[in-house]
Amino acid sequence: MKAKTVKRMVSGTAINLFFVACCFLALLPILYALSVSLDARGSLLSSNFSFIPKEFTLAHYARVFMEEPVILWFQNTMLLTAATVILAMATAVPAAYVFSRKRFPGRTAVLRVLLLLYSFPSILSMFAIYKLMSTLGLVNTHIGLIVIYAGTMSVFALLNMKGYFDAIPVEIEEAGRMDGCNDLNIVTKIVLPLARPTLIVTGVMIVNFVWNEYIFSINFLTGSDRMTLASGLYSLQATETSGSWPVFAAASLVVSFPVLVIFFLSQKHMVSGLTSGGVKG
Repeated sequence: MKAKTVKRMVSGTAINLFFVACCFLALLPILYALSVSLDARGSLLSSNFSFIPKEFTLAHYARVFMEEPVILWFQNTMLLTAATVILAMATAVPAAYVFSRKRFPGRTAVLRVLLLLYSFPSILSMFAIYKLMSTLGLVNTHIGLIVIYAGTMSVFALLNMKGYFDAIPVEIEEAGRMDGCNDLNIVTKIVLPLARPTLIVTGVMIVNFVWNEYIFSINFLTGSDRMTLASGLYSLQATETSGSWPVFAAASLVVSFPVLVIFFLSQKHMVSGLTSGGVKG
């Protein structure tokens, strides 16, 4: 019995050490960027570079906020993110509930087409979307980008939420009807509260997508006053003649911080919200 206990403890410790090592490896780029952003000497490519700078400085962070339009990029990205989350969730949640609970001709075909379209890389439709946005006069506007983002993420939200609605027993809704609830009350007071973990996780995934999206923002928006954080960071990259890698590293960490906070605040919902969406097809 003792041998089995010792063996179990050793195996558990080994597994924990393995995952700690994996986490450390995953954090190496972040630690590297943090070291570069705090290094006063700027010894990024020198042979004496170390993860612990010999001289610390916050000047690079001050430059991010004082000399670069990062605050404006924050405002643009927050506008795009909030509008996309509202539009995508407002269209996807009712649609997901209808596809989950109702049976109508063409239901399966529509779901398969949506899944097929979502599986293709978005860059394949870049030319067609640009032509459509140009015809509508929405190129170089935040409204055009919101339409693109909301259209893309509403499909993801629909497929994810439908899986969760499928997992909610129909008997719960039938019990609500027996208590006198109408369809609206059943959805708002029974189904949506039960689906709260997946609602939160789906919203977080949409936020993460918009916050980090680069391809559409760099091609559909021009001018520093319209840039998002992703496209703005690209403009801060150092070259042989301009830019500063320490400033770029500092800006990268500043930009990542809000999403990191959101993930930490919603982490208790992450596991249940991500796994429950794939219970049923």
